[in-house]
Amino acid sequence: MPKQKEAVRSFADVDFEEGAMTEFVPDPNQEVVLSVRDLDVGFMVRGKKTHVIRNINLDIYKGKTLAIVGESGSGKSVFTKTFTGMLESNGFISNGTIMFEGQDLAKFTTNEEWTPIRGKKIATIFQDPMTSLNPLLSIGYQISEVLIIHRGMTKEEARAEAIDLLGKVKIPHPEERYDDKPFQFSGGMRQRAVIAIALACNPEILICDEPTTALDVTVQSQIIDLIKELQKEYGWTTIFITHDLGVVANVADNVAVMYGGQIVEYGTIEDVFYHPEHPYTWALLCSLPQLGTKEEPLAFIRGNPPSFGEEIVGDAFAPRSAYAMNIDFVREPPIFKISDTHWAKTWLLSKYAPKVEKPLVIQELHERMKRAAQELANQEGGDYGQED
Repeated sequence: MPKQKEAVRSFADVDFEEGAMTEFVPDPNQEVVLSVRDLDVGFMVRGKKTHVIRNINLDIYKGKTLAIVGESGSGKSVFTKTFTGMLESNGFISNGTIMFEGQDLAKFTTNEEWTPIRGKKIATIFQDPMTSLNPLLSIGYQISEVLIIHRGMTKEEARAEAIDLLGKVKIPHPEERYDDKPFQFSGGMRQRAVIAIALACNPEILICDEPTTALDVTVQSQIIDLIKELQKEYGWTTIFITHDLGVVANVADNVAVMYGGQIVEYGTIEDVFYHPEHPYTWALLCSLPQLGTKEEPLAFIRGNPPSFGEEIVGDAFAPRSAYAMNIDFVREPPIFKISDTHWAKTWLLSKYAPKVEKPLVIQELHERMKRAAQELANQEGGDYGQED
């Protein structure tokens, strides 16, 4: 009996966080353009504070494309809205820093402070271009207005530059389309016009908030290719928000997987796609229809994302995870470093965690992704359809 009690005491003294990161350090081989530390964001809802972004640490690297992925409600858009001061009126930053060009954006509280940043230094392309475009004003006027306000151009200079920008985003006959209203453009063309407005100030960072979700597959590919082409020309840093991991594979250098207001896994595209370590990342990948087979039932993630109106205890994904351990329900996991470019917040990476067998899709990921890529290439035939 005494030996049993001693064993229990020893177990209680185990440092399950052994090997976890004690300090968040950026990749020494990359230039940091924006750095987030210990960020907490909340909202006042019916007199009660809710915590939507919980203790996020992240470095965004110059000239690279970061994809932020996760289900709707994981906090992706709220997180990036803090970079441009576009939180709703009941939103607030309760803790942390957002360092950009020597300034802490988390401390900005007025439009006067945000004006030199929003649009000019950090621009956003939204999911629905009609939320960005004024339906009563011509497309050309809306681009020219940005050039006049932010770059001090005359009306004539702004008109010429706006026409040039419409050409850069591949709007056919840009001089003729300058005076068209948004309703005269197709959905894909409206999205191109919004990209032209973002280009007008040549921002340092371009945030693409699910810019292809409302478009058909062919136009999605065109818009993604356009963004990649313009990024090479202008050298900006891109943050691409999406719930579609299939899009991520074609656009990103690095991937941040978000769940429950936290980044639960981060790495290069190769890290996250070929060596995922968090059960939520496994679930997202397993849910990609193109990675399944005819013999397997369509995979899905059971349950619902957590409600931010209630306190989240432990690992937010635990109630939906087939790999959850007792500790997941009572204690939030720390960040475990997997490599210089890859880390994840899961107790499965603790040296004391049992070894688990990853889902079959994850085990066969290399082969399945090659097969999916080949099938896509066969379907497209190497050509994309032409937009109206």
